[in-house]
Amino acid sequence: MQGKETRNFQSEVKQLLHLMIHSLYSNKEIFLRELISNSSDAADKLRFLSLSNPQLYENDEKLRVRISVNKENRTIKISDNGIGMSREEVIDNIGTIAKSGTKSFIEAINSKNYKDELIGQFGVGFYSAFIVSEKVSLHTRLAGKPIEEGVFWESTGEGNYTIADIKKLDKGTDITLHLRKGENDFLDIWNIRNIISKYSDHISLPVEIEVKDEKDNTTKWERINQATSLWTRNKSEITDEEYNEFYKHITKDFKEPLIWSHNKVEGKQEYTTLLYIPSHAQFDMWNREHKGGIKLYVKRVFILDNAKQFIPNYLRFVRGLIDSNDLPINVSREVLQDSKIIKNFCLAITKRVLQMLEILSKNNAEKYKIFWKEFGLVLKEGPAEDNNNIKNIANLLRFTSTKNNTSEQTISLNDYINRMAEGQKKIYFITADSYISAKSSPHLELFHKKNIEVLLLSDRIDEWMMNYLNEFNGISFQSVSKVDDSVNKLLDKEIKEHKEIEKQLEPFIKRIQNLLLSRVKEVRLTHRLTNTPAVVTTDSNEMTTQMAKLLSAAGRELPEVKYIFEINPNHPLVKRITDIDNEDNFKDWIELLLEQSLLAECGTLEDPNKFIIRMNKLFISS
Repeated sequence: MQGKETRNFQSEVKQLLHLMIHSLYSNKEIFLRELISNSSDAADKLRFLSLSNPQLYENDEKLRVRISVNKENRTIKISDNGIGMSREEVIDNIGTIAKSGTKSFIEAINSKNYKDELIGQFGVGFYSAFIVSEKVSLHTRLAGKPIEEGVFWESTGEGNYTIADIKKLDKGTDITLHLRKGENDFLDIWNIRNIISKYSDHISLPVEIEVKDEKDNTTKWERINQATSLWTRNKSEITDEEYNEFYKHITKDFKEPLIWSHNKVEGKQEYTTLLYIPSHAQFDMWNREHKGGIKLYVKRVFILDNAKQFIPNYLRFVRGLIDSNDLPINVSREVLQDSKIIKNFCLAITKRVLQMLEILSKNNAEKYKIFWKEFGLVLKEGPAEDNNNIKNIANLLRFTSTKNNTSEQTISLNDYINRMAEGQKKIYFITADSYISAKSSPHLELFHKKNIEVLLLSDRIDEWMMNYLNEFNGISFQSVSKVDDSVNKLLDKEIKEHKEIEKQLEPFIKRIQNLLLSRVKEVRLTHRLTNTPAVVTTDSNEMTTQMAKLLSAAGRELPEVKYIFEINPNHPLVKRITDIDNEDNFKDWIELLLEQSLLAECGTLEDPNKFIIRMNKLFISS
């Protein structure tokens, strides 16, 4: 060996290995699936790179992974003739976590203690070998490199590893696991067969096991898995278990998906899609730069991972693949960006995913609740991004409302419409910073009185979404914090009954208007309130409070929102204020009412201390 050195693992890898070695796992056999999956990925990468450089095959085009068991030495050896690794790649891929996200996951592990979910996530597949091994040795050589540029790597998983340059005749990677005491089950060839059949039967890379005939002392390699691409098989021949295991293979996810769809399309364009909806969100799902989950195959040759071109951003949680017969096998990323075929694929996949979600919502309410809890915020980006499918997206949205006693979003727009009051013309909603703020808003008082349901929207994205969601099934949406004719019509009876009072209070309203001048757009009486003395609303063409907050948080300079100041003439406090002759005292009370209204609407005041001083002053003088 040359260039031999001992290196310490990155600190996060040390923590990960500690968890691997010292924690108990209910499913230790997962390590074999992970290592075989890594070999399959190495073969896929070699196939792709060899399209432009056939010499990478090194006259060995029959790609496979081989497993041999040595009971005397207590070792399992997993060998592949895929792409292999250089010394730098070994250090980057095994010695450090790089961008795999494992550091974040370790923090989640330590806080939530879900150890069994560790395997299969965030690029830690190789480390799973330490679950059953006291030492792991690796020999590898990058395809196309001289035999002198092989790499040796070895570690006991105790914080450091040894790396050196070696000669390696064959390209690819050999991993030798030195098993711990008590792991004798993994020295049983029949057990190994069963594990591979269970987890890796769908992998297109042939998996072979070494079988020795003790009678004539010969050795042969027997293939264990079917080694056919699962998506190329007839749907009727594939079991649910096979679909689930294939999902785990391509996503490195430990949990089963909520639903999947397997479709073959023939005609002008021929392609196959296999799409999955996961049961939980990845840690970076809320990042709009999150990598897509669609893999591209051309004529069953793997071409591209995380192909974002095939699915809109608001469906970025979808996992799966597309296998096309129409794209050239040497397709480039530029072709993917400009090709009409790709655009047609995107339209078709989007339609298929929305159909999957509709089926899930109708046939399995509990699973759809899981979906909405995990991915509802992402789906809410849809109305702004995909006007062509806005009706289908709206049908999948879920809300909470004044009819609920919980913040859980379970109400569909169809549910709301079916419960609309007689004569109700619009779908009413309110946006706020939190569920509690929305539920307790004074804007709802009229709707409680009239027994009209109002949707309570408190997610940050809701205000943005509602700018694009204008109607559903021909019924328009209306914010209850905005002035609108439909709201005025609900008050026709009250306006007629209190016409004389309104006339009497005209001087009072003018007095307030002269006091506040241009600080408000208008001062008017309202009968929409029952328990609140005053409220501020915005005009129909004015920016809402929530939108102003969102844009301000994004660093945008905004024009001042001009509110309409609405006074409840039937409230005892207002009746008391109308009789105040002292101008300073009158001013304090009006300012207090306005500040209360702004606080209820905005959640904050420009000068909270001034509000407190004024309130204390009035308490003392009362």
